[in-house]
Amino acid sequence: MQAIYNLLYEPPLPLQLMGVIVGLWLILSHGFALLKPQVVKPWLQAYPRNEKIGVPLVIFCFAWGFIIWSCMDLGEFYKIERPVQMIIIGVCVGVVIYVKEFVAVRALGFLMILAAAPILDSAFLQEPQSRLLLVAFAYAIAVKGMFWVGMPYLMRDQIGWVLEKDSRYTYGAIAGAVYGLAVLVCALVWW
Repeated sequence: MQAIYNLLYEPPLPLQLMGVIVGLWLILSHGFALLKPQVVKPWLQAYPRNEKIGVPLVIFCFAWGFIIWSCMDLGEFYKIERPVQMIIIGVCVGVVIYVKEFVAVRALGFLMILAAAPILDSAFLQEPQSRLLLVAFAYAIAVKGMFWVGMPYLMRDQIGWVLEKDSRYTYGAIAGAVYGLAVLVCALVWW
């Protein structure tokens, strides 16, 4: 468990590596969406109520949260480490059993919030100003993740809005791929 925590947080991933990871992920995911809309569009429409993806993703996110709580320095709160671990496990089981409505959206939002921290850590106090591409991305996914956890119907509505017109879908996919390309180029050239 400590090894996983150290990989993500102690020390943070190098800025260049994080830029390559984020840039490639954006290019590949948005490029696939652009090239295979007949596959991606139905999947996007079905995603908000997809329990087959949501439940494993919830378990993964709670496991990540459990690792963070168990491995970070709690200072004077070390006395409550075990009770909070039990609460994390209990809440995970409760969410899997009782939260069936939009569980995939909530899990994705939770994952986005968790993923923002390693991205921000890798860009913290780094020199090139272009690192702000990663910082902006991290804050965008964290804020969007918070809304999706609290108001998951927003994702359904956003997907519906994007899929309503083919031009919105196409421009969104192009914009994501271009942003990923900008991050990748900055990572390889300046970071």
